[in-house]
Amino acid sequence: MLECMIEPTFDSHGSQRIDSWLWAVRIFKTRTLSASVIKGGHVRVDGEKVKASYKVKIGDEVHIRRHGIDRILVVQGFLATRGPASVARVCYVDNSPEPSPLLRAPVPRRDKGTGRPTKKDRRALDKLRGRSSF
Repeated sequence: MLECMIEPTFDSHGSQRIDSWLWAVRIFKTRTLSASVIKGGHVRVDGEKVKASYKVKIGDEVHIRRHGIDRILVVQGFLATRGPASVARVCYVDNSPEPSPLLRAPVPRRDKGTGRPTKKDRRALDKLRGRSSF
């Protein structure tokens, strides 16, 4: 079996584009997807919104909000290309908080034949989920 040829770089003076880094460390499946999430404003580096061309450095803290879950990653290394997950994991430290137990709760279902939820029902569901109704 062939050995893994992809080696991470831990150069403290190096940098890499944020969209490329997120793709290489396997946070997003494609680089296009990572760039669109960044463009949508769901990625922050050290608390500031960035563009896809922003260069991350070792020690930068990357906040990603996706599907209602926050991930906090600290950059530890760079990869030239996407590789196995075992190699990608050494390029960041995951400081993400534990997800809310409400997110793991089963989705409330309405009885069959009761029709669409009323505005009152919708507000009650939003309150249960911890969201604010507009």
